[in-house]
Amino acid sequence: MMGSRSGFALTLCLLASGCMVGPDYQKPDAPVSADFKELTGWKPAAPRDTTDKGDWWSVYNDPELDRLERMVEVSNQTVKQFEAQYRNAVALVGGARAGLFPTVTLPAGVTHGTSAGGGLSGAVGGGGGRGVGTIFSVEGSVSWDLDVWGRVRRQIESNVAGAQVSAADLANAKLSAQATLATDYFDLRAEDSLEQLLRETVAAYQRALDITRNQYRAGTSSSADYVTALAQLQTTQAQLIGVGVQRQTYEHAIAVLTGHAPSELTIPPARLASTVPVMPAGLPSALLERRPDIAAAERQMQQENALIGVQTAAYYPDISLSALGGFEGAPLSHLFKAANEIWSLGALGTETLFSGGARPAAVAAARAVYDQYVAVYRQTVLTAFQQVEDALSSLRILEQQAAAEAIAVASTQRAVDVVLNEYRAGTVAYTSVITEQALLLGNQQTALAVQQSRLVQSVALIEALGGGWSTAVLLAPETVKQANPIWP
Repeated sequence: MMGSRSGFALTLCLLASGCMVGPDYQKPDAPVSADFKELTGWKPAAPRDTTDKGDWWSVYNDPELDRLERMVEVSNQTVKQFEAQYRNAVALVGGARAGLFPTVTLPAGVTHGTSAGGGLSGAVGGGGGRGVGTIFSVEGSVSWDLDVWGRVRRQIESNVAGAQVSAADLANAKLSAQATLATDYFDLRAEDSLEQLLRETVAAYQRALDITRNQYRAGTSSSADYVTALAQLQTTQAQLIGVGVQRQTYEHAIAVLTGHAPSELTIPPARLASTVPVMPAGLPSALLERRPDIAAAERQMQQENALIGVQTAAYYPDISLSALGGFEGAPLSHLFKAANEIWSLGALGTETLFSGGARPAAVAAARAVYDQYVAVYRQTVLTAFQQVEDALSSLRILEQQAAAEAIAVASTQRAVDVVLNEYRAGTVAYTSVITEQALLLGNQQTALAVQQSRLVQSVALIEALGGGWSTAVLLAPETVKQANPIWP
């Protein structure tokens, strides 16, 4: 009889488990344009830019940058924070899955006391037939909250989506840290190049100072020329010293990004890269698969959609099964006898008849939160398109500016050479030399700044395109569930 009842209860549970209330998730439409406006007529100055090079930063072909970037995933503390957050989200899936299975307990107890009828084992005589004794018990119990309306399954669905959100957040944290490091690295290299430029300029000004000294000694120029040349040299030397301040700041920032104390990392000086490779932009719709922040926003929508089902399930009765079996009696040596066997089966259904509007308010609140994240998702997509267009337009304009600055530097260099020879010949004043030299240094610094901006914008474009990430690396829902074993 007991076996037939248990079988009936199990059959009822399996039949009922197919029902889940609440809306099934459907991915909302996102605003996607046909193409990128800035791609029309624009070709990146990037040799072999469509070749798969693995980690996105490898397109720069810089071993030092590659070494530093690989430290981010291992040692960056922000990335570690998001990795721990992801593990927590996966663990929550296991906690929610536990609600699908029965709870089994096996309590054992000893009770010592009195009974009016003297029925306790080992009772001693007393007035009115009362006895004192001990009862032993071993009872196994099973309780099962049937997920008839899918409340637990909706919670699992929500938590699985939440784990995927955390996985995408982790990928986004890595990408952000890597892009920040690359930006700081190119800024540091720009400082190295500026230092080298100023050293070369100091050397050129020293040669000009020697010329004015010789001219003064020969009586062909005044002391004012020498003093002016000396002041120009000393000003540039002071500017050269100041370069170290900003370089150290970038080096310290890179150290922290790689999980090191600033004193633990030293980056040898090197020139700024002369080429600017960028990743191909592809189609706008590809952003929906390549941006981890977009993936996180989309998974967040499913997480909140499932919670609508959790709140909707509260409208329906909560049904649970329970069973108990074991032995109770005394003495302990005779506990496991048929006469001491106890058992029970039970079913319980509970329904809230009045809640003062709490249930419809909870469902309405869940729907509002879902709508909120739909707007967040669409805004994230729009922001992604804006960031790509901004980077593309910046790269296009900066490439044109770089070409113009290169011509300006070459022309100004020729002008300096000509006017310096004329000064030696005594046909022009030294103020003409000063003017052309200052113009040359300004153009050279501008050209360096443009090249720095081009490299930084190329990093911004790669980040806007999601780096080398894809939604394909997100764990599938079943994989997330399997990460939590049923048995401890």
